[in-house]
Amino acid sequence: MMLKPFERENVLAMPVVLISTVSGSGVANVAPWGNVTPILRPLDEIVIASALKRDTLDNIRETGEYVINVPPASMIDEVMICSRLYPPDVDEFAEAGLSKKPSSTVSAPGIGGCVAWIECKLKEEIVRDKYSLVIGQVTGLEVNEDFVTEDGDLDYENAEPLCMLCGGSEIHYTKPVRAGRTAQYSEMFSWPGKKES
Repeated sequence: MMLKPFERENVLAMPVVLISTVSGSGVANVAPWGNVTPILRPLDEIVIASALKRDTLDNIRETGEYVINVPPASMIDEVMICSRLYPPDVDEFAEAGLSKKPSSTVSAPGIGGCVAWIECKLKEEIVRDKYSLVIGQVTGLEVNEDFVTEDGDLDYENAEPLCMLCGGSEIHYTKPVRAGRTAQYSEMFSWPGKKES
């Protein structure tokens, strides 16, 4: 079955995050985002792709700060409320009944009850005809202690970070489940017959 080239999200599972910002006049904003990617380990940068007409992008340009919040699957309803196209003067925290969590390195608040909070400052914006790539420097990274294993890793089966696949006319929300194998990073750099230098 062949799909149209733009239907990548039909087959590529994407994380669902909520980006919180504050406008220059002090109005809080929350918007769901799927186009978000860390830029290579072990760098401290993350990129989001944005349509050019977004309140979130306007706020990031105006203040240079934002928080990428990782919601659990239990926040699907709040995610959908925040996805509505409200006017810029509407506070989505209030509309969705979300609590504000003070941030440690940026003025924009995080969202209470999330799995993790990634505080960012605008490092670079790459503008194209129809979209913008926003590269942020991570200035604060916190994980909810309710979802941390004894080893300090994310307990993703308990945290249930939200993901999505897009169908023809629907969004299918998903969450990670264990595939049955754990791998060491070192496995990527070794293979049978490799000569040690």
